[in-house]
Amino acid sequence: MSWKDQANAHIGELKPYEPGRPIEEVEKELGIRGAVKLASNENPLGPSPLAVQAVQEAVASVHRYPDGGCSELRARLSSHMGLPGDQFIFGSGADEILELVAKTFLSPGDEAVMPWPSFAMYPIVVKGMGGVPVTVPLDASLGHDFEGLLSQINDRTKLVFLCNPNNPTGTSFGADEFSQFISAVPENVIVVIDEVYIEFARRSDFPDSLALIAERPATLAMRSFSKLYGLAGLRVGYGIGSPEMVDLLERARHPFNVNSLAEVGACAALADQDHVRRTLEMNAEGVDYLTRELTGMGYEVFPTDTNFILVRMGPGFDQRLLEKGLIVRPMAGFGLEGHVRISIGLPEENEKLVKALHEIRQADGERTGSS
Repeated sequence: MSWKDQANAHIGELKPYEPGRPIEEVEKELGIRGAVKLASNENPLGPSPLAVQAVQEAVASVHRYPDGGCSELRARLSSHMGLPGDQFIFGSGADEILELVAKTFLSPGDEAVMPWPSFAMYPIVVKGMGGVPVTVPLDASLGHDFEGLLSQINDRTKLVFLCNPNNPTGTSFGADEFSQFISAVPENVIVVIDEVYIEFARRSDFPDSLALIAERPATLAMRSFSKLYGLAGLRVGYGIGSPEMVDLLERARHPFNVNSLAEVGACAALADQDHVRRTLEMNAEGVDYLTRELTGMGYEVFPTDTNFILVRMGPGFDQRLLEKGLIVRPMAGFGLEGHVRISIGLPEENEKLVKALHEIRQADGERTGSS
């Protein structure tokens, strides 16, 4: 028997996560400069200047191990959110929080129910523990099908994942439908609510997951410093749960999983509310601009509560935009053939996208007219 044959079968079945293509790779491949990445939902303003300064000042101390408990960030978030410090757990991005949940609660054969398409890491972390991901298609409006999710919960179900707002569709659900769903979920089933895009949500009836945690201990909310705060490269995510939930997850956590520069940067970013305000204002303007322009061209743009839009364009548009130096995310791998996910960029980046689409449409019209 080969050493490779000794790998767990469920690991061999995993399909690795595919990130958005880096700008440098695309520029080298196409022999161009000035490519624009609108594929990974990053903050186009970059990180807070306060975070950059704090990280630079902390570099000289990287010979020391990080604070294993993220005590300063814990205290800052506790004050910021009005919650006790023992309700937070920190990870290298929200991805690690997902992995901790799977490691803590799943055994081989256990099931986890989730909407689909949704965040690609849900089935990966479940399969990684030998669990069974049970996917429920989104409804016709690309929202969560709560009746469908409930119908798949059984005695083997340990976890339910909800993504609100949902990635990659941008859609969200409101407080009433969420409350009805939660009331029907068995109390022993752990509900994980992924809210890494919550700060961008503009709907007035967005659910209060933190209030639910106080009533239902088998609940965990997840958030991140990657999106709004522009620290995707530092990898800082966190979970919010009952003290009992956090205690269990802490037992499964590796020591020093959040590096010292990441914690320093996150603390400084949290304090820079001016940067937060400018990010939210620019994002809202960008969403409205792109929705208006792309809808006017005849593309279907789905409503969004995030920093990206989902657009039905037709097959091949991601490649045609790539040839013009615009990196967007194709959605065929999520079962959304002919759809692309477009991150909101700087105003000039959004305008470059619109200009490129006009050029593509004009070229198509000229070919059609000459044929």
